[in-house]
Amino acid sequence: MGFRLPEITLLAGRAGILAGALFMAATAQGQADETLDGLVGEEVLSEKTRCGIGRGRKCDIEIAVQLGLFETGLRPQFPAGLECRDIDEQWAIDYSSKRDRINYHGGIDMPAPYGTPIIAAAAGTVVAIYDEPESYRGREVVLRHSPEQTGLPYWVYTQYAHFDKTPLVEVGQKVKMGEVLGPTGNSGRGRKSGVQSTKRRPAIHYAVWFSESAEFANVRDRVIVPVDGLWMDPNALYRLQPPFDSAAMQALPDAEKKVMIPVMLDDGITIPATTKLIWPYTCKRS
Repeated sequence: MGFRLPEITLLAGRAGILAGALFMAATAQGQADETLDGLVGEEVLSEKTRCGIGRGRKCDIEIAVQLGLFETGLRPQFPAGLECRDIDEQWAIDYSSKRDRINYHGGIDMPAPYGTPIIAAAAGTVVAIYDEPESYRGREVVLRHSPEQTGLPYWVYTQYAHFDKTPLVEVGQKVKMGEVLGPTGNSGRGRKSGVQSTKRRPAIHYAVWFSESAEFANVRDRVIVPVDGLWMDPNALYRLQPPFDSAAMQALPDAEKKVMIPVMLDDGITIPATTKLIWPYTCKRS
């Protein structure tokens, strides 16, 4: 059943937030923690998880497929009467033509003008910030969300990439749902090593992993890999109830492939009012 506009109310603790305020830095969150709860060494990861989620150059792409990196056919549906940023490059589409080996898109892309605020999909902790010259993702933030923060029976990790400038948050920082992480951009290398992409449009690359474990590793200081982690089509996250695995999503009847997306408006209102998860861009009324 879709969300109805009469359900709109101010999200507790965010009343009075205006669209322009979304560009402000998150300066009131305190200093970054010296240690991250749940962070473990790479040796704790199984080889399958390390390769399947981390996707190093020596890793077989079929391992990632086994962990859920394949198309499901899910598509977002937004509340009526709103303008929201949609996907232009879908989950797990074949990216081999854009790489030098067989590869699939490990997320969804949503185009937006330079500087558009990227917001936290749920309350959580910043577990990584990357600006790796050889990364296709460019400037990137990864958040970890506890079951209490999402209402889901898993630890969830959300990845936000292609920031135009250094993100506004710090590793270890606690963030609120809807808090601005930084501005949309086009950071990340192109096909030629060490060279910024000039063809890619400004957009967010948004990815999700999940695990029953609270532990994770920072592999090669380039990618967060949850212990026993699995890939999730980001659209599946907004179904708000298990299952979330790609096989179950792919098997859904066509009538259930449209996922109603909970959102935050540019004035801080959420639809539905009690949601703990939102789209990583704000929407506006038509």
